[in-house]
Amino acid sequence: MEMPAEAFETSSKPKEPEPLDEWSAITSSRNAKWYYSAFHNVTAMVGAGVLGLPFAMSQLGWGPGVVILIISWIVTLFTLWQMVEMHECAGPGKRFDRYHELGQHAFGEKLGLWIVVPQQLIVEISTDIVYMVTGGKSLKKFHDTVCPNCKSIKETYFIMIFGSVHFVLSQMPNFNSMSAVSLTAAVMSLTYSTIAWTTSIHKGRQFDVDYSYKSDSTAGTVLSFFNALGTVAFAYAGHNVVLEIQATIPSTEEKPSKKPMWRGVIVAYLVVAICYFPVALIGYWAFGNAVNDDILISLQKPRWLIAAANMFVVLHVIGSYQIYAMPVFDMMETYLVKKHKFTPGLRLRLIWRSIYVALTMFVGMTFPFFGGLVGFFGGFVFAPTTYFLPCIMWLCIYKPRRFSLSWIVNWICIILGVLIMVLSPIGGFRQIIMDAKTYQFYN
Repeated sequence: MEMPAEAFETSSKPKEPEPLDEWSAITSSRNAKWYYSAFHNVTAMVGAGVLGLPFAMSQLGWGPGVVILIISWIVTLFTLWQMVEMHECAGPGKRFDRYHELGQHAFGEKLGLWIVVPQQLIVEISTDIVYMVTGGKSLKKFHDTVCPNCKSIKETYFIMIFGSVHFVLSQMPNFNSMSAVSLTAAVMSLTYSTIAWTTSIHKGRQFDVDYSYKSDSTAGTVLSFFNALGTVAFAYAGHNVVLEIQATIPSTEEKPSKKPMWRGVIVAYLVVAICYFPVALIGYWAFGNAVNDDILISLQKPRWLIAAANMFVVLHVIGSYQIYAMPVFDMMETYLVKKHKFTPGLRLRLIWRSIYVALTMFVGMTFPFFGGLVGFFGGFVFAPTTYFLPCIMWLCIYKPRRFSLSWIVNWICIILGVLIMVLSPIGGFRQIIMDAKTYQFYN
């Protein structure tokens, strides 16, 4: 079935204002400040991924792990800068408010849709599924920590409890309407990350800590290494919503949106560094290869602090889920209104957004394999949209001279991103298979 190009018209074409543009989740409000960009980007990026970084370090080892973390931070900051710059690369007054619109400008109307839309949808939907799992697991951990002698409750029920919140929050009309939720989520991410690494320091290096690779076989070690690459890629995922976030910032020829947006991105990336590096390195230092795929699960005491940290995770992923769901809502509702002549309004939001929440909750309940899901999706679709697709679009749009510094840097990023995309899903799929061996559905 052919994807209709008219369902996702590029903003590079001059057009009359439409009721849909004034109503849609992305373009209906353009009064955001630079600090909205900061906490939206923090909320989008610092999520489930940071909790899995010590586990990724255990699969990478000290040397490769540190190098890969640093390179990923630098490369993704560079590609995020490219995205911000390309938001208005077609000239004054022409904005690419959605990732696929920029893809259409770079690759052509139909090809741009087919290259970008499937990848972006998989990124956003898979992230929301992982956040369903993360929210449910953290709620269960909170319950078990606060009340260790209480009757055990199935993890499935906690995922349902977490998912039920989103039936309400998903009705928020646009990005700016959820600024308070996003700010709360950003603060929570910094808080629980700090708790994770400071508690690891307090707990100290375990007496039986082992920094060798956990797998007994070379093949197992290599596949675990591949899975860790995907986990790191998953941690740097804000690119998939960056244009949509920038679309909420006002822009004029004198004051283009890229200036406040970039200021917010810099603040967000400093927060990312403050969260990621201490959690990854100190968590691995404390537990070695025995660390859990969620560092907070490895930490047991002080009990009240770990309980609080898990609740902070819940509050954070509530906001993160909505950040990634909003572009999906926009895409879905745009398609339904333009192609199937649905009427924009509350009924459209209520029905279709609720269906989306229900589907992501169902999949999360059915396949709650946190470590494997992060590794698989991190490489399969996060690496392209984060590491090298912005570089390819930059080369197509700006056409830097061959072997110039810009050309060389972009091709290095492309090669690194392709390697991650090819290798990490293999390791992630193996991790899912290993987790599934002892898993009982809806336990």
